[in-house]
Amino acid sequence: MIVAEAKPIEEVLAMIDRYDKIILAGCKECVAVCAAGGEKEVQLLASALRTARKTAGREIEIREVTLERQCDPEYVEGIRGFAGDYQAILSIACGVGVQYMAEHYKTIPALPGLNTSFMGGSLEQGVWSERCQGCGSCVLHLTGGICPITRCSKSLLNGPCGGSAQGKCEVDPEIECGWQLIIDRLKALGEFEARFVELFPVRDWSTSRDGGQRKIVREDLKQ
Repeated sequence: MIVAEAKPIEEVLAMIDRYDKIILAGCKECVAVCAAGGEKEVQLLASALRTARKTAGREIEIREVTLERQCDPEYVEGIRGFAGDYQAILSIACGVGVQYMAEHYKTIPALPGLNTSFMGGSLEQGVWSERCQGCGSCVLHLTGGICPITRCSKSLLNGPCGGSAQGKCEVDPEIECGWQLIIDRLKALGEFEARFVELFPVRDWSTSRDGGQRKIVREDLKQ
């Protein structure tokens, strides 16, 4: 899932300082799971913003909505009927949601209430860890299901680098060496001898974000 975290309230207040009527839009998908932008977070943020503005001697009108998704046009269109009555949209979805709001409501500022961090998963209650950078050419079948692009601090495809010690990364001793994890996993699978001596082919980085905006087209799903 996409993991995000709330911007500091001071930053949000500065962002909306020019406006007295806003839509505060949450999302029921990824950011709800990581407790950053779901219905509960919409209510809490709205309350905090109203209190802060009242304390400053200014009232603010906030329309609270939580859409099924903000990365899907049909749901973003759900506020079309009243969006024009407000001065700005404060989105607490991921960065994709903010951009979709901006694209669909061209005359209304779309503001980000979250910092989008990474694609990851839950380690424990309240803790999420990055697992994927969306590089567009997955090699998990070669590395025991552990991503070298994400888990290795240097994103090495032919590791390890030789700088790790006792299974920890030289970049940060709190981080596990991604390639040590890969080696241990391949050994557990009985595939170390076969896999580790293989040289990865030269990687086609054109599928990663360095090549500009990416797009996937499924002709079988188009209407």
